[in-house]
Amino acid sequence: MIVSALLTSVGINTALCVLFFTLYSVLRKQPCNYEVYAPRLLAEGTSNRRSHFNLERLVPSAGWVAKAWRLSEDEILSLLGLDGVVYIRLITFSLKIFSFAGVIGILILLPVNCSGDALEQFDFTNVTSSSLDIFTISNVKNGSNWLWVHFSAVYLVTGFICFMLYKEYKYISARRISYFYSSPPQPHQFTILVRSIPNSSSCSISDSVESFFKELYPSTYLSHVVVRHTSKIQSLLNEAKNLGKRISQLQSDPSQQKYRHSGLFGLFGDKINLKDHYEKKLVDIEENVRLEQSEASLAVEDTRAAFVSFKSRFAAATAFRLHPAVNPIEWITEQAPEPHDVYWPFFSESFMRRWISKLVVIIIFIIFTILFLIPVVIVQGLTNLSQLELLFPFLKSILTITFISQVITGYLPSLILQLFLIMVPPVMVFLSSIQGYISHSNIEKSACDKVLWFTVWNVFFATVFSGSALNQVSIFLDPKSIPQKLAVAVPAQASFFIAYVVTSGWTSTSSELFRIIPLICGLIRRPFMSEDDEFEVPSFPYHKDIPRVLLFGLLGITYFFLAPLILPFLLIYLCLAYIVYRNQFLNVYAPKYETAGKFWPIVHNSMIFSLVLMHIIAVGIFALKKLSIASTLMVPLPIITLLFNEYCRKRFLPMFVAYSAESLIKKDRQDPNDGTMDEFYHKLVIAYEDPALQPIQPPPNTSTLRTPLLSS
Repeated sequence: MIVSALLTSVGINTALCVLFFTLYSVLRKQPCNYEVYAPRLLAEGTSNRRSHFNLERLVPSAGWVAKAWRLSEDEILSLLGLDGVVYIRLITFSLKIFSFAGVIGILILLPVNCSGDALEQFDFTNVTSSSLDIFTISNVKNGSNWLWVHFSAVYLVTGFICFMLYKEYKYISARRISYFYSSPPQPHQFTILVRSIPNSSSCSISDSVESFFKELYPSTYLSHVVVRHTSKIQSLLNEAKNLGKRISQLQSDPSQQKYRHSGLFGLFGDKINLKDHYEKKLVDIEENVRLEQSEASLAVEDTRAAFVSFKSRFAAATAFRLHPAVNPIEWITEQAPEPHDVYWPFFSESFMRRWISKLVVIIIFIIFTILFLIPVVIVQGLTNLSQLELLFPFLKSILTITFISQVITGYLPSLILQLFLIMVPPVMVFLSSIQGYISHSNIEKSACDKVLWFTVWNVFFATVFSGSALNQVSIFLDPKSIPQKLAVAVPAQASFFIAYVVTSGWTSTSSELFRIIPLICGLIRRPFMSEDDEFEVPSFPYHKDIPRVLLFGLLGITYFFLAPLILPFLLIYLCLAYIVYRNQFLNVYAPKYETAGKFWPIVHNSMIFSLVLMHIIAVGIFALKKLSIASTLMVPLPIITLLFNEYCRKRFLPMFVAYSAESLIKKDRQDPNDGTMDEFYHKLVIAYEDPALQPIQPPPNTSTLRTPLLSS
């Protein structure tokens, strides 16, 4: 890619960012858009619609930037919990390491690269027509002593990143423990999930659970709730909820259509009253739900799973960590999630079925990853004009136009790849949901891992090798050649990844602020909604946004010594993300669950992977550049990095898996001083009852549902 193509991409994306920021600063002031730009504030009642008109609404302003900037970490903790703090810490952590790397890369490495003469001399009179390769390590002559500057930079930046990783891991671990101590008693701290409960011919599953745990934990066992099959009941309840909303609309809005014909498309047949029709249908659903609830309550097999609650956190942790039975595939225990975090459809009847579902998900993930190579190859084809002219001869005359060729090579490839990547997070959430996880938070955490490694493979590795002559399977069959092949392929794609940071980073972040999809959906739904209709406050999509930041972290770490020109664009993205997401935390998102910072080990492992990958590339680069001593001296660095990672894994990771006995006992000893514990135990007994087995709530203004549904 030439400089002019990159400048075209930067210009287009800068214009889009300015447009999105300007539109946001105007549209957020309009009362009709409060559900889009301030749903959290509306739900909390801290933001009221102002009906009076004033010109200030139509004038763009940047006051929201100052509010977002002043938001403290403790305020983020109160708004989004520790998970929100972890995400902001990830951005600030990335800003620190790439500011440090940027100083070295821009002030030292970039001049060294430009002063090299391995490629044609840089033409200062025609900057825009020069290749971006002139700014990379490729321009340094083989065997040049200047390569020792790059060698020193790799060691220096690796040391700094490891120091910052240790510091952040230690800080977030301390915050996690502090968060635990300061939190009130939570049901999931006293509860475990037991699956694969063995069948007994002499008693029910409920009796088996009670007798089993009373025998093992006679002084600390409190209660249990057997899990039922309720997917059919839940679908009926959803249908009843929709009918209730429709009846309320018919009663409250005189303009609503009250009648329709019973025949084809509502055009023929007898005339019926819609309100009476819906109320009658609602009564039928009520009877069906009663019947299904009774059958679920009397079911013998159930799901062979139960939530078991104890009188102390330490007792629950002991029951979780010590396998209760001799047979390891029976009485399988897991930590219970928060009651509102439970993913009720997850329960499988057998250990084997859950194992098979995980295997199927792995196969589907691999197939999907392979199929995604098709758009990656298409995208890389767009970066090569000669290849495009060969494949599409009729485009030859168009491709000779300078601006068109710059847009196609500089902007279009990364845009197309970004559009294809939009479908990845929902697919990974679906795959994780059928994998047997017990909570929404575990599903999202698993989806975060899948999205991360999917993008690393398909955005980084597939792009690197499909865009070079190294599109060969032999790279996996000959591990010894991997460093040298990466050394050739990775620098060749520097220009594409710079454009990708601009397109996927700058524009996607500003579009997150503008919230174009919710805005369009709101405009479509508005004519059909009344003022009393509920709106849902969205939760933050960690599975989508954490992998994006980590992918950019991988690009910044691997390219800082190869093509340091990427670092300023990366820092601009991180600054935008810092302001935009703080603003969104303040106005838009609300937490639906809390993992207490369990996303940070994913961040740590990704950074370690990026460092080791950079070291492997450095080994190949210095060997390729005929500096064998530097290549040899680079070999200990990944070993030291992996040893550092192993230390962090031993030192900090256990605190993210489960709380220590010391912490649990200390917290338990505080409970007798809490006068609300009796009330808490009373609520704990019913905390994990399936919502589908609760009495249906009659919709407002309807007299049809006079009696509640039976609950088990």
